[in-house]
Amino acid sequence: MTKHLFILGLSLILCFKARTQGPATGTRPRIGLTLSGGGAKGLAHIGILKAIDSAGLKIDYITGTSMGSIIGALYAIGYSADSIEHIARIFDWDLLLSNQSSMRSIIMEEKDEYGKYDIELPWVNHWFRIATGVIEGQELWLKFAELFRPVYQIKDFSQFSIPFKCVATDISTGEAVVLDSGEIVSALRSSMAIPSLFTAVEYDGKKLVDGGVVRNFPVEDVRKMGAQFVIGSNASGPLLSSAQVTNAIQVLLQVAFFREAEDTRKQIPLCNIYVRLPVDKYSMSSFSQAKDVLDAGIEEGRRLYPQLKHLKDSLDSIYGPQEALTNRLPVLPPVTISSYTVRGLKQTSEPFFLQSMGLLTHHSYTAPQLSRMVRRAFGTRYYDRINYSLMPQPDSTCRIDLEVAENPLTFAKIGLNYNQFSGISAIINLTGRNFFTPNSRSLVTLNIGQNFRMRAEHLQYFGRGGKGAFVLGTQFDQFGITTYNTEFKESGLYDQNYFKLDGRFDYSTNRDLTLGTGSRFEWIHYDPSITSSLEFKGRNYFLTGYFFIKSNTLDRPVYPRKGIRVEAEADYVFEQSPHAQYYSSSNVPITDSTISDRPYQRILFKFDNYAPLSSRSTLITHLQAGMNFMYRNNIMNEFSIGGLTDQFHNQVAFAGLREGTFYSPSIAEMMLGLRYQVFSNTFITGRANVLFNNFVTRSTFFTTPDFLSGYALTFTYHFALGPLELSAMYSDQSRRVLGYVNIGIPF
Repeated sequence: MTKHLFILGLSLILCFKARTQGPATGTRPRIGLTLSGGGAKGLAHIGILKAIDSAGLKIDYITGTSMGSIIGALYAIGYSADSIEHIARIFDWDLLLSNQSSMRSIIMEEKDEYGKYDIELPWVNHWFRIATGVIEGQELWLKFAELFRPVYQIKDFSQFSIPFKCVATDISTGEAVVLDSGEIVSALRSSMAIPSLFTAVEYDGKKLVDGGVVRNFPVEDVRKMGAQFVIGSNASGPLLSSAQVTNAIQVLLQVAFFREAEDTRKQIPLCNIYVRLPVDKYSMSSFSQAKDVLDAGIEEGRRLYPQLKHLKDSLDSIYGPQEALTNRLPVLPPVTISSYTVRGLKQTSEPFFLQSMGLLTHHSYTAPQLSRMVRRAFGTRYYDRINYSLMPQPDSTCRIDLEVAENPLTFAKIGLNYNQFSGISAIINLTGRNFFTPNSRSLVTLNIGQNFRMRAEHLQYFGRGGKGAFVLGTQFDQFGITTYNTEFKESGLYDQNYFKLDGRFDYSTNRDLTLGTGSRFEWIHYDPSITSSLEFKGRNYFLTGYFFIKSNTLDRPVYPRKGIRVEAEADYVFEQSPHAQYYSSSNVPITDSTISDRPYQRILFKFDNYAPLSSRSTLITHLQAGMNFMYRNNIMNEFSIGGLTDQFHNQVAFAGLREGTFYSPSIAEMMLGLRYQVFSNTFITGRANVLFNNFVTRSTFFTTPDFLSGYALTFTYHFALGPLELSAMYSDQSRRVLGYVNIGIPF
């Protein structure tokens, strides 16, 4: 070991003296650091930074590409390695590397449609357009804006605490572009724009993508900055061997990485200390294993530490002690916005945009506050991207320059769903904004499959910031529903047709709460195809006036980790018009004058709570109640019990029973569940529920137990078409184990 250190120190001295362009005698050599790209694998660079900090080694220049540029830039502006590690460990990578914002920023009227479809195609220039990438990364922009706020006034990257450059690729020429000035957030977003995954970035008149396409390991650039000694950390893996290339996709990837591999081979000899990070078993997209990648990098940093410490001690012995600064990150007060510019608005007005943000001049804002304001505007769904930069003014205030990319006004959206109850369906949605009137959204959704469904809606915003809305909508559902006898065996089949025409006024006090009032007309028709011991044939229609309150603080539309959702409604059902027969136990249709047409009242309540118990487990609480008062002889508005997925009018999902197993005019349900995340896209969920029936009114026509209990265990794999859910469920009353399958998000 002593011999090894002696040779290292001697080699270092000889290296410095041998360079004809080296420093003058007595001048401490400049040390450069280069961090490669590599996606999730690049998180391992943090371990090398921790070793550098532990050794007390001062870095003079930094270059990086893609993930290496992000980590390198954070270190360059003054974040310590420990701080960067903390940031990486608490990031919500699924949210940052998606086109979605947190559900909490979406306005209440838009939450039901948010993140629901597999494909969303904008209508541009008389056709549906496919973007240059699938991820715009709005949340990533905002997170970068918060992290780099301490240096918002520095537009020359050489003025950072450590001079910095990053590399992107000009998509029109295929040449490397070294970025050393401008907006650091835009530069980093350019450097990491993996082609076809992230959208390209307009920067200084060029359209840029990931620098890793041509120069993934930019050692030559840190040499050009003035570094005489270079530490290079490389997270990218070697090309596959011929034996490993076994399919067409691997061939294409191999060819795509030829240029990067060739450039990396040229860059490695320019390093004095070369670190090949041990992350080959991970992929560029292994963000679900971010903690494991970080740990691998930290372990490599521990192995490297003695070498770095010896380098530090050798330099100190030759040139005198030099202490690395530990508090390099500037601390700035909130900025005061004195003026603004907004670029990119075409379909929406500047007042609407500013009111959506809530931006006021001559007010001071922190970085998180500005992020929340941007999310509020983004949550209107009118905007695809909102970026901002702060321009210092002579009076110590700032001008905020907002760059807005609006969403096209029209989108076609497509989803696929298979459910054991409703069958396979293609879900096609057409959404247009400002189609009939300004500040409005109109949509039509079709469910085409074994059961036909249709929904149309026009939503008109009004008031400051769009807090008020008028909604006019209609819906038609056609389902074939199986009936069951008291022994839980199939006994019949009927077609249920349901039509609704609804108008309501909403007022949203914030992004999480809305209340309102409205009225709806409902028409229901039952047509038995296989008559059971008790079944209706005919129709009923009625008018309902209602008042409602809704709250939604869920953090994501599918498999939320935290937040609550509450829906409460009080109804007055006016006089009905029943025209129906029912079949008694003798299977003889009887017209019964006891069927009531009198008005009645009802209350509906639903509560869902998601509480994280750990980084992988979530406690789920569900409460639901529905009560029809004075409903004994009324028909066709009772609650249908069973199924794991809410799909049709008045359904109460209940683990353990099939859809439509029982009907009741009053129900109260409680469910507790525990969801465990096995991998990033794989979950196991256990549920247990109980349900009380008939405690307000008992129906004349249905025989339903007063108490039900059941359980379900669900395996979920979340993939491109949505969740694949395979469930086994059991009810204490039926004493039968049933299977249940759902793929995708239903209508």
